Amino acid sequence: MIGIIDYGMGNLGSVANALAFLEAPARVLKEPDEMTDCQALILPGVGAFADCMANLRERGYVDPIRAWIEEDRPLLGICLGLQVLCTSSEESPGVEGFGVLSSPVVKFNPAPEVKVPQIGWNRVREVPGRECPLFRGIPDESYFYFVHSYYLPGAEGWDVGRTTHGVEYTSAVWRGRVAAVQFHPEKSQQAGLRMLQNFVDWSEE
Repeated sequence: MIGIIDYGMGNLGSVANALAFLEAPARVLKEPDEMTDCQALILPGVGAFADCMANLRERGYVDPIRAWIEEDRPLLGICLGLQVLCTSSEESPGVEGFGVLSSPVVKFNPAPEVKVPQIGWNRVREVPGRECPLFRGIPDESYFYFVHSYYLPGAEGWDVGRTTHGVEYTSAVWRGRVAAVQFHPEKSQQAGLRMLQNFVDWSEE
């Protein structure tokens, strides 16, 4: 069973619908105790960094998710679900993330050729030598759907995907059984569905 964490501000419907289309066993979790029945977790997210961490804390998810990650159990963060794995974000000064990734999240600098937020399709280039299970069967430089104003510049030892929007930044990370992506696989058509299927398969290995 894959648990989709509900903390009041995620794109739960799209993720759940995509997994249902793939006929993957999954359900939306209303409270942390339901994590015990899951073999993998998806941490989706749309909105502000501070609100996300506050909601996770209020609903009692922070410590269980931290323990899940420390135990190296399968987890996929999506969009804001990637950013909160970092130490902090320029969006919310003084608010701590999970600190799994030692880099802070920073804001895109607007320019005539760089629209902020980035909304739409962009390429993801796989990092050479890093054969992430999420990308199995997906051609390099495939397009995925992005919606964000803040980005992760880099994550040494974690980088598996890079994207350019004015600057080159990390759009996918992976180490052990933990992975996260800045884009929305559930909104990325065939490439995104393949990535979610890869996560389902990977979580069962």
